[in-house]
Amino acid sequence: MAALDNLVVTTALPSIRKDLGGALDDLEWTVSAYTLTFAVLLMFGAALGDRFGRRRLFLVGLSVFTGASAAAAMAPGIDSLIAARAVQGVGAAIMMPLTLTLLTAAVPAAKRGMAYGIWGAVNGLAVASGPLIGGSLTEHISWHWIFWLNVPLGLAVLPLARLRLSESFGAGARLDFPGTLLASGGLFGIVYGLVRGPADGWTSPFVLTGLFAGVALLTGFVIHGTRAEHPMLPMRLFRSRAFAGINAASLLMFLGMFGSIFLLSQYMQGVLGYSPTEAGLRMLPWTGMPMLVAPIAGYLSDRIGGRPVVATGLFLQAAGLAYYASVVAADASYASQLPALIISGVGMSLYFAPASNLVMSSVRPHEQGIASGANNALREVGGALGIAVMSSIFSAQGGYATAQTFIDGLRPALVVGASVVALAGVAALVIPTARRTARTETADAPAHASESDSLEAGSLEAGALATASAGTVTLETPSR
Repeated sequence: MAALDNLVVTTALPSIRKDLGGALDDLEWTVSAYTLTFAVLLMFGAALGDRFGRRRLFLVGLSVFTGASAAAAMAPGIDSLIAARAVQGVGAAIMMPLTLTLLTAAVPAAKRGMAYGIWGAVNGLAVASGPLIGGSLTEHISWHWIFWLNVPLGLAVLPLARLRLSESFGAGARLDFPGTLLASGGLFGIVYGLVRGPADGWTSPFVLTGLFAGVALLTGFVIHGTRAEHPMLPMRLFRSRAFAGINAASLLMFLGMFGSIFLLSQYMQGVLGYSPTEAGLRMLPWTGMPMLVAPIAGYLSDRIGGRPVVATGLFLQAAGLAYYASVVAADASYASQLPALIISGVGMSLYFAPASNLVMSSVRPHEQGIASGANNALREVGGALGIAVMSSIFSAQGGYATAQTFIDGLRPALVVGASVVALAGVAALVIPTARRTARTETADAPAHASESDSLEAGSLEAGALATASAGTVTLETPSR
């Protein structure tokens, strides 16, 4: 459910706009409200589970998510829908980090590899089918059912989770309230400024206040991460070239990818005239490609290392977006778009499969939990920023008035998206080679892992969340 709701809304956006009204910035918030709250509270949710019980918090998160889904389905207006989506993100941020720790406790060690693989495959299927499911429900029933779908699932899972899952706790779990508030406020301010800028003007007091306050709060978050005793994200981790490189690549990749999908799903329906179902089906060569290519990417990563595979994938993704920008037109055929979709899908697949291993190998074993949580949070942040940035470019250059004005806005937005993903490829090239990283880890490895219990709260979801879209999980359970 949590993975599905990342992209399930995209193909329903034109119908939501028709029923509830609202401008482009309102559509942005229907997606960003979810990804933003998910991103900034993900690591905090894992810590809450460690402190108060993982099963208990999983039930809380699932209840919040299910209730918010019902509220979104019954939303009478665009503002109430955005609010419900934000609460959905809170629920997802609590329950998602705890799924693999609970799975680990429920499955014998000898069967965990298979269990992790099933977990990743289910999430990969959810991400890949999100636009198709959203489009089919929107076309044949109504867009409300993309949210109603979660309610019976949540109600069925709640008693099963209560009866079948075992409770567990993490030793010494610490909650970083100041860090959470600084990150949440800073990201909200920046996204708010980017979303409202085209409509209100970039010199509007509210826009400038949001942008400057957001930058100030994020600066405070960085300072907090360098000085606090137990920060949510220790800034010392970024001293590692490998950690800084893969996280910069992840943020930029999601920025370009999410922003592009947000606009292209509307292009297929609003300009080319495809139905929601047809648009979802036509997006599958991109969103569904990881299900086919991820195993090959994992094999290549084992043979030649993760860095060249990730970098190649990012440059292919950039090439696919650039190609798409060159062929978009008011009467473009699907055959002309298909190469761009396939190239983008292959590129995304090559990125997802080895990225989690790069994250996990970029830090010491006892820091893997917080590193993985940070990487997943930065990906969600990238998605929210991507929708805001690329929609701002779209609004500045075009709009919804005619098919041609939509093309006028879409083309430069895709060019920017391609450029951003190309920068992600450059960032991936900064990552040291696997052999050098291994020598560094061996030299720096501590005699004991003082945070081994808190590791489990984040590290087991690390590779899985990182590769959820790929449909495969490559994980090692850390020794404790």
